Amino acid sequence: MTRAFLPKMFTVLLAGTLAGLVLAVAALPAALVFGIGFSALAAPYAELPNTLRTPPTAQRSNLYANDGTTLITSFYQEDRVDVPLDEVAVVMRQAIIAAEDARFHEHRGVDLRGIVRAFTVNRRDGATRQGASTLTMQYVRNVLSTDPRLTEAQRAAATEVSTARKIQEIRYALALERELSKDQILTRYLNIAYFGAGAYGIAAASKRYFSTSPAKLTLAQAALLAGLVRSPHTDDPINGDADSATARRGYVLDRMVESGVIAAEEAARAAAQPLNLRPSETPNDCTAVPEGHNDWGFFCDWFTRWWNSQKAFGGTVDERQRTLRRGGFSIVSSLDPGVQRATTEQVRRVYPAEHPHAMPTAVVQPGTGRVLAMSVNRVYSVAANPGGQQNHPNTVNQLVAGGGTIVGYQAGSTFKLFTMLAALEAGLPLNTVFDAPRRIVTDFRISGEPSCGGYWCPQNASASVSGRHDMWTAFGDSVNTYFAWLTERVGADRVVEMAERLGIVFRADDDAQLARHGAREWGPFTLGVSATTPLDLAGAYATLGAEGTWCAPTPVVSITDAAGRRVAAGQPDCRQVLDVDVARAATDAARCPVGDQSMYHACEGGTATRLRGQLGRPVAGKTGSSEEYATETVVAFTPQLVVAAMAANPDEPQDAVGRAVQSAMVEGVGEILSYALRDEPVRDFVPPSEATAWRVTGERTGN
Repeated sequence: MTRAFLPKMFTVLLAGTLAGLVLAVAALPAALVFGIGFSALAAPYAELPNTLRTPPTAQRSNLYANDGTTLITSFYQEDRVDVPLDEVAVVMRQAIIAAEDARFHEHRGVDLRGIVRAFTVNRRDGATRQGASTLTMQYVRNVLSTDPRLTEAQRAAATEVSTARKIQEIRYALALERELSKDQILTRYLNIAYFGAGAYGIAAASKRYFSTSPAKLTLAQAALLAGLVRSPHTDDPINGDADSATARRGYVLDRMVESGVIAAEEAARAAAQPLNLRPSETPNDCTAVPEGHNDWGFFCDWFTRWWNSQKAFGGTVDERQRTLRRGGFSIVSSLDPGVQRATTEQVRRVYPAEHPHAMPTAVVQPGTGRVLAMSVNRVYSVAANPGGQQNHPNTVNQLVAGGGTIVGYQAGSTFKLFTMLAALEAGLPLNTVFDAPRRIVTDFRISGEPSCGGYWCPQNASASVSGRHDMWTAFGDSVNTYFAWLTERVGADRVVEMAERLGIVFRADDDAQLARHGAREWGPFTLGVSATTPLDLAGAYATLGAEGTWCAPTPVVSITDAAGRRVAAGQPDCRQVLDVDVARAATDAARCPVGDQSMYHACEGGTATRLRGQLGRPVAGKTGSSEEYATETVVAFTPQLVVAAMAANPDEPQDAVGRAVQSAMVEGVGEILSYALRDEPVRDFVPPSEATAWRVTGERTGN
């Protein structure tokens, strides 16, 4: 009889013997009648499922701040983290063996003595009162039922009460015992067993019930945990039956005495102790950020959106979520707790959480795209709001980065940057001069207001800024008619394309349609009529800080998987989208609005001139007001950092924030930059070439 034939014959004979029985092991002694040894039943180790040879146990993923130690939150379906055996108290190892498999160190995966005992007791009582699963067999069942790569149906099949499943369990257990040491099997078992109350594995259980580590478990604590494995749902002393859990603890202590690992006196002292539970829960998802750091929730929310867009973690959003919740990743985020705190303080100084107006703000690092802070004067919560309001004071909508129902807010004149860049790229220098009138009638056809005979005819916010301008002074004073004229010269479609190149996303359907099909006629785009977000805007201006390198905004510094390997998805995604000299030229003009001076001393005023003095270092940026001051925007940047803040009413776009708030916003942005750069060296911008600044071109004077 060949070795390969034995398992097949055994299976047929055993299956016939076990037919109609609820628990397969109760009839396994029938195998002895046929004289077949269990060793012949073992599956070759190489033929075991990969999940048993290298078990992909689901583990929680932890999201940390950029210091790598401050926990923001965790993501999990099963609260679990693996630990080596030498980090588990000896009494815990002894307790689990005594409770579940006293002959663990004597058998080879299947305990014949236990099978006979279970068969005898169950036949005598006429019911299933004793099982015969060893720790190794239990481990096999746990692995196959919790494999994160399996579907729910496949996991259910791994635990069904059937002869075929029990035979497979025995064969796999025998194979594992041939290949792995007892310590290896015990380690794997302790890291996968379910202890109730959502805790999978001994590390999670120690924390959940006693707020301690596995290495510090006492005898009484270990006995309680070991007793929970048999019936974790009903014996759980937190959510289930504390009396039943106490009785099970006594049972385990008695078994430990019988096994000779503890003395009867020790067992008696441990049994007399109260349970002394110190429950603690591992935070889960973004609504579980620490109570004192509720403002982290919006960053956390954006992180999950970012993760769900990464193909490296799965082909669908559902797959990527499963990967996050079961993959055991250690994620060091880009969130700087200090910068986040400073940002939140300034945002709430302008508007409290209860105010209908919001000030979503983003802080981004040029050259990497890493987001150091995301804040808004709201409470990150799913709690209902008074008066039926959608977004204040409670909301989980992404007010800073957009998405879902949030398409963004009009950014006003900050979009003039894209017109200036398109012009510079087309060969027009910074000293391109135009005698800008109070109002200009353009060639862009438009319906509605403001319209002059069907053509777009914007005017300047103030008559005092009309007159002769170049890019320096027009950007500094935010001269609408200059940039309307400049848009005509370079083409509105090139301005729109420039914005998209620098990361502006058109989330509103009307904006997306115009960008796709009507960009040539979208002259008003230069005045920021398209909706955007502080994060998109910060990323666009960060491209200037990085001298033409655009980086996709990213919430992570590094991602390490459960095996300690770095994941490439956490690296910056950057590319050169502008000629370096073009970027430097635009930056030189962007120094004018915020009170700095260009390298060519061409600035003659601006809309936020005190910012340079407040910050005390070179700075560039732009302010923007939408029609009737419905929204206000402030962007400021240095070579090391960008801050973009917008003020709007997310619930009622027609509820104008008013012009007066811009002054407080400028001060707040300055304070954020001052704090974030307090330990950074002072760096100046690099001047553009003289050709980009001064090349002689033709002029247009008047309309």
